[in-house]
Amino acid sequence: MAELWIGNVADDVTDEEIKEFLIRYGFPAFDEIQRVPGAGSRPAVLLTFNNVEPHSLRSLEGRVHNLFWKNRTINVNVVPPREEE
Repeated sequence: MAELWIGNVADDVTDEEIKEFLIRYGFPAFDEIQRVPGAGSRPAVLLTFNNVEPHSLRSLEGRVHNLFWKNRTINVNVVPPREEE
């Protein structure tokens, strides 16, 4: 499992638009999406890919990090694996 954080995504961008955008840049389809409200100006999304390893996403991350999309510059980072308790 891998997670991808995309910061500075406008609230009015749909889940489907996010999916289409990432697929256009070579990413697999995500399995889950969580909206993370920002402090008014920089909301984000956290995407979960159930059958993808973090290193696979890291190889794609640079394709979209700091890209200007939907009138905003997005920040994209692979979330480090979380330790299970």
